[in-house]
Amino acid sequence: MSGRLMKKVLKEQEAANQQHEKKDLYSDDDSESSNTSPLASSVNPFDLLDDQSQDVRGSSSGYPEVEESLTEKVVLNDTVSQSNAKTKKNKKKKGKEDKILDKKNIESASYKMSNMSMFGEESSSPRYGLSGAIPKNETSGALSSSVLQVEPKMLNAETELRRIFGSKVVNSLGRSHQAGPSRQNRGGRRGNHNHRKTILVSPLEHWPRWDGSFSMEYLETKDHYHYFRYVQSSAYKQAQIAFESAKATHDLNGIANILLYHPYHVDSLITLAEYFKFSGEHQMSADATSKCLYALECAWHPMFSPLQDKCKLKYSHETNRPFFSTLFAHMKNMDRRGCHRCALEICKLLLSLDSDDPMGAMFCIDYFALRAEEYTWLERFSEEFKSDNSLWLFPNFSFSLAISRFCLEGSTDANEAEKTSSTDLMCHALMLHPPVLKKLVAKVPLKDQMWANILNHKFFSIDRTGVPSLDHLINIYVERSYIIWRLPDLQKFLRNSAMKVIDDLDHNRGDAKDWACVREEAFSSEKNEYDHLLVSDFSDSVQTMPPDNLQNFILDPQAMAMQNADQAINPPAVGRAPREVANRNALAVLLESILPWNHYGTSGAGEFEDEHNNDM
Repeated sequence: MSGRLMKKVLKEQEAANQQHEKKDLYSDDDSESSNTSPLASSVNPFDLLDDQSQDVRGSSSGYPEVEESLTEKVVLNDTVSQSNAKTKKNKKKKGKEDKILDKKNIESASYKMSNMSMFGEESSSPRYGLSGAIPKNETSGALSSSVLQVEPKMLNAETELRRIFGSKVVNSLGRSHQAGPSRQNRGGRRGNHNHRKTILVSPLEHWPRWDGSFSMEYLETKDHYHYFRYVQSSAYKQAQIAFESAKATHDLNGIANILLYHPYHVDSLITLAEYFKFSGEHQMSADATSKCLYALECAWHPMFSPLQDKCKLKYSHETNRPFFSTLFAHMKNMDRRGCHRCALEICKLLLSLDSDDPMGAMFCIDYFALRAEEYTWLERFSEEFKSDNSLWLFPNFSFSLAISRFCLEGSTDANEAEKTSSTDLMCHALMLHPPVLKKLVAKVPLKDQMWANILNHKFFSIDRTGVPSLDHLINIYVERSYIIWRLPDLQKFLRNSAMKVIDDLDHNRGDAKDWACVREEAFSSEKNEYDHLLVSDFSDSVQTMPPDNLQNFILDPQAMAMQNADQAINPPAVGRAPREVANRNALAVLLESILPWNHYGTSGAGEFEDEHNNDM
């Protein structure tokens, strides 16, 4: 017998032995098959036979006859063909059953997901694996998605700019901006690397690599919210000490030197952004703010997912405060660029991180919603936020909700017909906050003679309520939202509502007292509870300073506001010009005198020198 025929005979003998063992496996009792593991039952039986090929080969001995081998081979082929036919038939039957089951599962899952948010009890975060039940809405008693949930796509300013101006304009501006100054290009070639992908800002090519000088740590989970805070490394703390020293001496060069060795030192970047803003370099100021925000996002904890309104950063932690101030500055930059929807999403993020609202996002979120034409969302926010309807008592919401209803009335359906009309809402706002009208007429300005006649009425002639908190919020609202009232339709709407209020008061003077009681009950505090919010922070105008005096601009904004108030109450007395002012250009001295940190004495040159030394 030739070697080729011997190999063929051995192979056929192995196949026959495998077939016999297969029959023995199928002849086992059901009790034995039930003891097999689920994993073993799901394995292909032919794979089990292949695993035993080594044992069959070792036990084969002798040379069986060729006819017997061929007979066994035919039986094996028939068995395999029948098994394949049954398998195909079972697959078709199983496929039909799977389609029915899949349809039922999809319907059941859609019903369940409609009553659950992304972080519900039976679902977990697809990114970080956090789970927890969303608190029930006290008004509806059902689980619903948070009204403060941020849409990541809308955080990209370029997306909104493309929608407004078109892709060609945005791409051309992007190429010119990336070219930048030659110094930045040299820095970009010197450090070729890939930046991390972030959702808040898009890093520029010339930015250095993230150095990991600070990070974020997980604190606890409380009431289904996860709390975090930023943690500084030892090297970062040393840079922070150097920054405090440079800030105390008003040394801007020292702060710039810190950024050479620590390019992502947050406080130095914030100071640099303020420097560029006051010097009129708004684009460079925005870049410094974006660079700071990029570093803060790179330090996020793996479980920190703030866009779902499930993670908290308390402002009470000192290391968390730069994130709030930087995010607020970035929101204002987006507003300045005309990206109001992006600014709205940032405002929602600010409000969701800390419910105490340390930055006053509550008093500008309505403005961005109106500018972004998110009227339905604004009404939903006023109804669902904190599960009460008290937001309309604030000046900004009382007027913004009336504007929102005015814009929606042209396209309302039958279900919204029962809602309060825009005219009634505006009349309520004017009755609750009458000083707003006089301030708007002066700020917009509204120069029609009809407005003069309206302001001559006793009810609208006042410019303050006498409640410190309310007067401060009215000033913030007028400073933030006055530009909306430049639209002719809204001016007509406001004028007609004011005239209706005057007619109602002439027929029933008791309404004014009733609304005054509501106002006093809503704002009962005798002190200004919002004095930490500066009116200038909500203004679009930016004060610029002469470049020669910018080296001394480093000063706490709160200290500047207090200093200006103190000077207004106690103006300096006129005295002899100090030695530093004598024999100098009169225009330069005049510009310097405008700056809040320059003091030219109260009684003479000696006092000026002492005060100047103390400031330095």
